[in-house]
Amino acid sequence: MTRKTSQLMLHSWLTDKQYNKTSDILNWIKHLNDTVSVDIKKTSLVDTKWFYDEQAGQIVNERGTFFQISGIRNGEKEQPILIQNEIGYLGILCKPIDGILHFLIQAKIEPGNVNNIQLSPTLQATKSNFTQAHGGVKPAYLEWFLNCEKHEIVVDQIQSEQSSRFLGKRNRNIIIILDEDIEIDELPSHKWLTLRQIKQLIRIDNLVNMDTRTVLSCIPFYKCDFSILDSPLAHSISQENQPEIVQSIYCHFNNYKMFNSCNSVLVPLYSIKNWETKVHNGVEEFVSKSEYPFKIVFCNISIEGREVRCWGQPLFEATGMAVFGLFARIHNGVYEFLVRAMPEIGCFDKIELGPTVQLEAVEKAEDSIGELFFKQYNSKHGIICDVILSEEGGRFYHEQNRNVIIEIEDDVISTPPPGYWWCTYRTLNKLTQINNILNIQLRNLLSLLEVKQ
Repeated sequence: MTRKTSQLMLHSWLTDKQYNKTSDILNWIKHLNDTVSVDIKKTSLVDTKWFYDEQAGQIVNERGTFFQISGIRNGEKEQPILIQNEIGYLGILCKPIDGILHFLIQAKIEPGNVNNIQLSPTLQATKSNFTQAHGGVKPAYLEWFLNCEKHEIVVDQIQSEQSSRFLGKRNRNIIIILDEDIEIDELPSHKWLTLRQIKQLIRIDNLVNMDTRTVLSCIPFYKCDFSILDSPLAHSISQENQPEIVQSIYCHFNNYKMFNSCNSVLVPLYSIKNWETKVHNGVEEFVSKSEYPFKIVFCNISIEGREVRCWGQPLFEATGMAVFGLFARIHNGVYEFLVRAMPEIGCFDKIELGPTVQLEAVEKAEDSIGELFFKQYNSKHGIICDVILSEEGGRFYHEQNRNVIIEIEDDVISTPPPGYWWCTYRTLNKLTQINNILNIQLRNLLSLLEVKQ
C-alpha cells in the first residue's frame, strides 16, 4: 500500500463526507427487500437433484460440481463436512471520488440469508460461478479482478473459511484501488461507500455479510499513520511490534502441528456415528441423535437476479446461536486483545488464532477464561460491541452469531493461560497479511473495531 493510498484509507475511515448517504443506502436495501422475489422451500434430498454417491460416500449434485458433503472423523469426533476444493473471489473495488476513497459494495441475496439482502463485496464468486460451471452468467466486475495486476493491489490474501463446517476451505480476499479518472459503472446492485459508512453499517444486525467483513479485516492498517490520533485503538495500530508474542504463537502452533497425531480423515457420510436421516411431511434432515451445533437440510431455491435463478442444494442449518467474543484491555494506553490457539476439525493447517471465546450453538464455556467472559457479559459491564451477524448464506441456512467485544481492567488477566496471548491490533493486523493465521471468527470481530478522531 503506497503512502498516498494509506492516507486515503485512513481518511475514508474518519470522514463524514459521503457520495451515497447512509440513509439512502438503508432505504435502498429496504426497497430491494420489499420488491425482490425469493422462494426457498425445504424438501427432500432427491427433490433437489442431488444424491448420495455410495461409492464416494458423499452427497453430490448431478454434475459433480459446486460442493460435496462427506463425513469426517478426528479421534472420537465425527460429523458432516463441506468439501469445496476451489478458491473463490471475495473482491472489493475502490477508487477516490471527490478525493475520498470509496468501496464498491453489492446488495446480494444468498439462499441462507436470514433477511434476504446483505451488503457483500463487489465480487463474491466461487470459481464455479465465474467459470460458469453452473450455466449462469458471469458475475459483474469480474474482469477487474482477473486483470488485477494492472492496478494497485492493497489486499491479496488466501484466507480460511469456517473450519468447523468446511474442510480446508479458503477464499481469495482482494482489494484493488483504481485511479480516480477511471470510469466504472455503478450498477443498480452496487453502491459506493466510504470505509466509515461500512464500519457503521456493520454494527446493524445482519446487514454487512461475512465476506465483506473478512475482506476489510485484511486491510494493512498498520501502514497508515495513526499517530495523528490519540486513542487506545490508534495507539494499538501504531504501537511497536511484539516479536516475543509472535514467536510464542508460532512456537505453540508448530508444536501442535508437529506433535498432535490426531488427524482428520474423510469417511462415508452415512457411516458416521450418532447421525441419522429424519423425514417429516416430506421435509428431510440429516441430524445428530444428540445435541450438535448444526444439521443438514435440503432446499429448492428461486431467487430473482442471481446468476442462476432456480436450483436445489443442501444447506447446513445451525441449531442455535453461536457466540464469538473478544476481551480487550487498555495496557499502557494501548488496546490489546486476548486471542487463543484454536484447532478445528476442518482447519487447512490444523490450527489458527481465534477469539477469546468461540462457542458454537449448544457448546458451553470450557475454561476459566470463557466463564469470566460470560460473567462479564451477563453483568453488562465493559461491553463495547454486541451485534448479531450472519454466517455465509451460500452454504448455511439462517445461521447467526453473537459478536461481542468486552473491555476489562488491565490486571484481570495479567498472565494468560497457555495458548492465550494479549496482542495489539498491529500484531494481529500484520499476522493477517499471512495466509491462514487468523481464523474467520477473529477476523470478523476485528472488522467491528472503530477509531475516533
